[in-house]
Amino acid sequence: MTVVAVIVTVLLTVAGALTLVRVIRGPSILDRAVATDVLLAVVVAAIATEAAYSRDATALPVLVVLALVGFVGSVSVARFAARRDPK
Repeated sequence: MTVVAVIVTVLLTVAGALTLVRVIRGPSILDRAVATDVLLAVVVAAIATEAAYSRDATALPVLVVLALVGFVGSVSVARFAARRDPK
């Protein structure tokens, strides 16, 4: 089980690093918003992985709140982008 945990940790770290690159270098605000949403999903996956590995359910409320924040943030950015005038 430890090998699986190390592999998952490495994969989530690489995914987070690549997402941070997109947040920094994103050519548009929508690219940055999507990358931020993906980064939040990676963080949620990392917390869920740690909770599953340690068999501790105290992180579940944090996961629910982070998922709701990600959803509300994505919807807000989508509504903001839809209201902007196309140029």
